[in-house]
Amino acid sequence: MEILGVPYQALLGQVFIGLVNGSFYAILSLGLAIIFGLLNVVNFAHGALYMLGALVTWMGLNYLGLNYWLSLLAAPLVVGCFGILCERTMIRRLRKLDPIYGLLLTFGMAQVVQSLASNSYGVTGLAYSPPALLQGATDVGFMRLPNYRAWVVLASMAVCLATWYGVERTRLGAYLRAGTENPGMVQAFGINLPLIVTMTYGFGAALAAFAGVLAAPVMQVSPLMGADIVVVVFAVVVVGGMGSILGSIVTGLTLGVVEGLTRVYYPPASNVVIFAIMAVVLMFRPSGLFGQQK
Repeated sequence: MEILGVPYQALLGQVFIGLVNGSFYAILSLGLAIIFGLLNVVNFAHGALYMLGALVTWMGLNYLGLNYWLSLLAAPLVVGCFGILCERTMIRRLRKLDPIYGLLLTFGMAQVVQSLASNSYGVTGLAYSPPALLQGATDVGFMRLPNYRAWVVLASMAVCLATWYGVERTRLGAYLRAGTENPGMVQAFGINLPLIVTMTYGFGAALAAFAGVLAAPVMQVSPLMGADIVVVVFAVVVVGGMGSILGSIVTGLTLGVVEGLTRVYYPPASNVVIFAIMAVVLMFRPSGLFGQQK
């Protein structure tokens, strides 16, 4: 059976590959959306934090003997603490200034982190094997489904939905959202808003690191791996709507699938299709598909 001239097995296989890529886009754009929407910081260091998550995972295995499952907890914690340190010492000083200053600062942070990693480990990729429990593949009829990639999709969706619930449906999330609108009123109720803001940036950094842990067995760990994906993730955030939590999740998954289908029907366009969609969305809805019109 063929769909528009392509065997359905090949088509479904590309859809799944697109879901895997879309899972990375979703969780990374979610972290960006939280940091921008709640802190008003365009965090260009997000790709470097993603790379740090993968690098800490590799270092944990080779230097400390930490297995993959421990790294799922340890790497986001380490990178999250690094993010907290950056927020308290540098980013906090720019909160009342134009967002462009935060973008320039975080861009510089990314360059420093990537340069340090490159000088220490080179630019050649470092191999990291998936855990034994998730090795191999399962026959699902239309393809042999790699177990680890299926885990990436499930783990990403679980974290994304839990984050959405925490921001949109809990009291802590309500405090933070209110703090972005009227910080004086929130602090008048005795809420330590600066601490919540700091922890939010740390959580966004931890989300990027979690994506890095998931990516380590899929692609080789490289100091430049974050630079390769962060531009695409920014395009995803723009399409979904800057600051939109739900928009980041839905758009990340959808554009990952669109990118995968483009590889089937017109491979030369697969590297630019997301940017083409971004251009169209900006022309007709500048606030993004899920963003609030002003």
